[in-house]
Amino acid sequence: MRGFLTILLICTGSSAMAHPGHWADVAGHDHWIAGAAIGLAGLAAIWGALKGKKEKEAAAEAEEELEEETA
Repeated sequence: MRGFLTILLICTGSSAMAHPGHWADVAGHDHWIAGAAIGLAGLAAIWGALKGKKEKEAAAEAEEELEEETA
């Protein structure tokens, strides 16, 4: 039991991670480059979500038109 707790506490204590800004420091850049990269990723995600929403709306409209024609 003592050995299990020792291993558990060692693994738990070593699981800390730095925030993304420090990853850029390792590469020789400043924090603003990492911030810009994260911002661009966020914009791409928003753009993809909006694009998907428009496609869903267009599909729903096409389905409604098809139902009206068959009725």
